[in-house]
Amino acid sequence: MQTKPVEPLVEGGAQVQQVINIECLADFCEAPLLNIKFRYGGALQNITLKLPVTINKFFQPTEMPSQDFFQRWKQLNLPQQEAQKIFKAGHGMDRELLKAKLMGLGCALLENVDPNPENFVCAGVIQTKAQQVGCLLRLEPNAQAQMFRLTLRSSKDSVSKRLCELLAEQF
Repeated sequence: MQTKPVEPLVEGGAQVQQVINIECLADFCEAPLLNIKFRYGGALQNITLKLPVTINKFFQPTEMPSQDFFQRWKQLNLPQQEAQKIFKAGHGMDRELLKAKLMGLGCALLENVDPNPENFVCAGVIQTKAQQVGCLLRLEPNAQAQMFRLTLRSSKDSVSKRLCELLAEQF
């Protein structure tokens, strides 16, 4: 994380903007913390803030044809490489809203890849300084039951699990 120095004195009612650039060194589950230390009335103050940064912020969308997607899907076949959740739809099942949420994740939404046109598939790479983690996603809606099956496969088990948890909360 890089920050710019701040003036030692901030007048009452004034604001200071701090731009923070974050580089992902390795995959993570917990949001990074920012410790802010300052003096107020002569007493040292310490505030710890959770930054709204999750692992998907480091996604690089990856386009690929159907054949490549399913070839890679089959290669990521170890049990620890897959995370899956089946859950009740919490926010409706509007197709356009689902597409927008998936694209907001940061990966590429791949059209006409899954044999079932109701399913959504996505692909991306989590870029970290230590490594690149390929990720594939399938979201299978069941409109009759108002349920979803979300499956994530990646080359690193902790990434599959964390992305599955984050995404399930969105649907």
